[in-house]
Amino acid sequence: MKSGLLEVAINPAFNFCCKGESLMKLSFFGAAREVTGSCHFVETCGYKLFIDCGLPQGSDCELPLRFPVSAGDVDFVLLTHAHIDHAGRLPLLKKMGFRGKIYATPATCDLCSIMLLDSAHIQESEAEWQNRKARRSGHPEIDPLYTIPDAQAAIGDLVPCDYEQIKTLAPGLKVRFRDIGHLLGSACIELWAEDNGTSRKLVFSGDIGNPEQPLLRDPAFVREADYVIMEATYGNRRHELLPDYAASLAAVIQRTFDRGGNVVIPAFAVGRTQEMLYFLRQIKERGLVHGHAGFAVYLDSPLANEATTVFMRHQGDCYDQEGLDLLSRGINPIAFDGLTLSLTPEESKAINFIREPVVILSAAGMCDAGRIRHHLKHNLWRKECTIVFTGYQANGTVGRALLEGASELRFFGETVYVKSEIVNLAAISGHADQTQLLKWAGGFSPAPKRLFIVHGESSACDAFAALVGQEVGCPVTVPAYGCSWDLSTGCELDAGMQMRPAVKRKKRKLSPAYARLLAVQERLVSLIGRAGGWSNRDLSRMANQLSTICSKWEK
Repeated sequence: MKSGLLEVAINPAFNFCCKGESLMKLSFFGAAREVTGSCHFVETCGYKLFIDCGLPQGSDCELPLRFPVSAGDVDFVLLTHAHIDHAGRLPLLKKMGFRGKIYATPATCDLCSIMLLDSAHIQESEAEWQNRKARRSGHPEIDPLYTIPDAQAAIGDLVPCDYEQIKTLAPGLKVRFRDIGHLLGSACIELWAEDNGTSRKLVFSGDIGNPEQPLLRDPAFVREADYVIMEATYGNRRHELLPDYAASLAAVIQRTFDRGGNVVIPAFAVGRTQEMLYFLRQIKERGLVHGHAGFAVYLDSPLANEATTVFMRHQGDCYDQEGLDLLSRGINPIAFDGLTLSLTPEESKAINFIREPVVILSAAGMCDAGRIRHHLKHNLWRKECTIVFTGYQANGTVGRALLEGASELRFFGETVYVKSEIVNLAAISGHADQTQLLKWAGGFSPAPKRLFIVHGESSACDAFAALVGQEVGCPVTVPAYGCSWDLSTGCELDAGMQMRPAVKRKKRKLSPAYARLLAVQERLVSLIGRAGGWSNRDLSRMANQLSTICSKWEK
């Protein structure tokens, strides 16, 4: 059985320090001119450590999944937060021989304990699905990227570190985690290294939070650093000023309930779900929905339920002042009367037989997996219901198809016609925008020796790098994959390599009509990919219809 891993092409110029060698070296092995797969590598004081170990995500990402260093040679991992694009390869690192410890805040450790298991379950399920197709077609089977036992082993290596506490990792190597306000437990990391009389301070921003989002504290500023590794997800964009979000959501609930329908909200289990609970509590507290007193809200996602429990466990050490004030008054910011947690499959199915209008909050956020698909099957065809999207919907997903006006979809072998109202109510971003990022970068005094821009598309990184160079007045580098620097001398050792230059060159401006056609193509490819379990009759009908369309347009 072969591996499903994408092999890494190691640049022969990637030279790594040996134990005891005096060199402070920083290398970039993820989120370099990309938004996902964060993975930075530091060699100093005779030790090797990763800062984040994220899983590349998205259909347009071609980052290698294997590591360009031996997992057994890595001594530590420092983790900024629990999102899979920052932590999702930890089980793979363990599988490949990592024997060290993983340091993170207590809330991040708790979230990883559930998110890595969920990710491993997805890896196993996807591999099994691929292997069923492989067995039918005579192709070789693949191994999952990692398994639940791999995730359990990685979870066992987690070491909680409180905010603001300086911890000695090894002689000459110290670390401190500071709240960065992006996700529960998220942190920027300060790393002090002293080797052979040379000392340097590195700051890794992680994902910097949006001060406008509820519940979490605003990002902490760091005043001193020699080198800063900083994200630029929104480096070329500014957030729009939002109206009263609770009132906007309440208006949707009001008109849906008035016509006797359910409000179904697909939401990501960690972060976005808790944010929606916060706004739903506000709606009830402010009495924004009239004539439906005490309306029921069902949280139907095992992962979201577990994550919400973690949020409640860490209210005191992670919430902002508004959240703490609510707690001091005996009010849980993400709980309220009428909230029911659906734990078992039977409880989930029972929701669809409730007669009065309800709010259903379920995962996954893009509707391609999870219990939300059952709720869409039962509510999409009802014109009195409303489906509310609160986050980004990627190309080829069910969520994107609905936002683009799909008239019918298939769920569990059945065609479901779309008659419900579809609403796109963008929630408050968890990322700082360009203005907020620049303010954080400008907080260092004096300016750092160099600032590295990561975790952003090339256009965002380049735009923000130019802005930082102008406003902050320090040297700025946007590293490529494999780029490395000697921090003791401030010299670049390897320029790295661009991961997808050919694809970048092929990009061109498309007409709106052609862009729409390409979007339809992606939907079709995704649909065909999920059609393996359909009946022969349905497959034949679909093939005949597509053949007729092709014949019509072939000229």
